[in-house]
Amino acid sequence: MSTEILHTKNVYSGRVFDVRQDQVRLPNGKTMQLDIVDHPGAVVIVPVDSDGKIWLIRQYRHAAGKDLLELPAGVVEAGENFEEGALRELREEIGMTAGKIQKIGEFYIAPGYSTEYLFIYLACELRPDPLPGDEDEFIQVVPMPADQAIALAQTGQIPDAKTLAALLLAIPHLK
Repeated sequence: MSTEILHTKNVYSGRVFDVRQDQVRLPNGKTMQLDIVDHPGAVVIVPVDSDGKIWLIRQYRHAAGKDLLELPAGVVEAGENFEEGALRELREEIGMTAGKIQKIGEFYIAPGYSTEYLFIYLACELRPDPLPGDEDEFIQVVPMPADQAIALAQTGQIPDAKTLAALLLAIPHLK
């Protein structure tokens, strides 16, 4: 069952996403307005070094009002495919590139109101290859054993949904 879009209008255009209002006809014939966040898509990277450590980052998130422990991630830029975006984000956020990168999953982050779709990559054979980070990001790199990262996720110490889902997808690929 799907809805029929009767009318759509853009109500906000921002740096990372736009917001539109859709007037839709529901399967039961009723109409309603839905607010939708239009997002170009993003990547989340699970970087694993030769010692089996996962490289997380700690950064302040204004919307949450605190520092969060997360996996490297970011929006794919115009003209980039998702794998290229993953490699660029890896270089910007942890100063490393990967000799081997593989997509391990994909999912919507919040399909009730957003089009944002995430592609999850496992990055191995890490080696230094830094790029300058975004000017609004102040990142601390936090490598830790994979079992410790999983334990932090399972005990609620990593409250970031994309990191939780990506770690879950990575478990079968970890040694």
